[in-house]
Amino acid sequence: MPSTQPDKPRRGEVVYLSNLFPSDVEPYVGEEIEELERRGVSVTACSVWGTDRLGATQNPGQRTVLKIFTWRPWLWLNALGLCIHRSAELNDILRQLVRTGGESWGQRARGLAHTVLGARLASLLKGRSVRHIHVHHGYLAAWIGMIAARLLHIPYSLTLHGSDLLLRPALLNIKLQHCAICFTVSEFNRDYLLQQYPQIDPDKVLVRRMGVLIPFLEYINGRENTPGSFTLLAVGRLHAVKDHAFLIRACAALKASGQKVRCRIAGEGPERWRLEDLIRCLRLTEEVRLLGHVPRSNLAALYHEADLVVLTSQSEGIPLTLMEAMALGRPVLAPSITGIPELILYGKTGFLYRQDSITDFVEHVEFIRRTHSALGPICEAAREHVHTFFNLETNLQKFSDVFLYRILGTREGVNADTLLQQVQL
Repeated sequence: MPSTQPDKPRRGEVVYLSNLFPSDVEPYVGEEIEELERRGVSVTACSVWGTDRLGATQNPGQRTVLKIFTWRPWLWLNALGLCIHRSAELNDILRQLVRTGGESWGQRARGLAHTVLGARLASLLKGRSVRHIHVHHGYLAAWIGMIAARLLHIPYSLTLHGSDLLLRPALLNIKLQHCAICFTVSEFNRDYLLQQYPQIDPDKVLVRRMGVLIPFLEYINGRENTPGSFTLLAVGRLHAVKDHAFLIRACAALKASGQKVRCRIAGEGPERWRLEDLIRCLRLTEEVRLLGHVPRSNLAALYHEADLVVLTSQSEGIPLTLMEAMALGRPVLAPSITGIPELILYGKTGFLYRQDSITDFVEHVEFIRRTHSALGPICEAAREHVHTFFNLETNLQKFSDVFLYRILGTREGVNADTLLQQVQL
């Protein structure tokens, strides 16, 4: 991690809020907290729900996490009473909630419920000298953070990733209007935001790239292939947006064409039963395996065993799993959507297929299998591309520079070049 001279810590200065913290599938939240604390910022972590039931490891220092949601009726009543008592301070937001176009009444009702949760968070933070609230993802946590910030008379910011912007942007116009800064993970997302929400000040929409640690790859270079075998690997939650069903159907098409492949899917989620049923129906029980939840510490071994790492999502930011695979010297294949082409330069650092086209996906797999022994230069270029543009240490430092300067108003220990780059966006 970058070494910097920390400012004097300021207790309770920043609150980090997400729907679920800690969570293995969102390591970037804990990484940002650690970097800000390394720079002298005191951070309080908050989670709408409890800890990831899969046993997350991304809880830096095993810190205390404030949980917002509760089933205790009197706490809900206290939060509701605070909303009513301070309704004048929320009047403009609630008026926008009722009058906003394009949202269903169900979404507006959820907005009202989340307003009460925002008051609950404000109550939890009362007396902690909080100066700022930062929220990851634009889902319900963003509304909660916005309400809490208003009641505490402090600003809030948010980071938008993929589906929270492209698939489920409920009430996002209001959240964007009232945030101090909006970080997002790709140039595609930034352009999309400015096009869809032209009322936003472009100066407050900043690209904050994700990143991964760049490992040593000697053991990858020495990998031995088993003759006749070709292994596909997908890593991601078993959620409809990840569209693992597409991958399973593609495996059926590969099998039908005479291609002998194995497919391993690492992840857990609500789609598991449906995917298991699909595997049985397509008679792929020998070819496709659902591995369940795999701790991040064990993923490198899976990448090492894979001949090709694939992604079949319907929507994404820029997935960490692709960065990890490329950093470990694995060829990758993903749909040409959203910010993914900023990571995968077709034919140079990996391969892209037309979204929803099983034919195009299968043709790419067959091509990569035929030319696998000659893909060394592409894999090396991919690793260099990740090292240059998606390096965790570098990108965390850039993010921290902007956070300290633009949000906390301090120049001490801030890299001026980073700030100049943000001004030029």
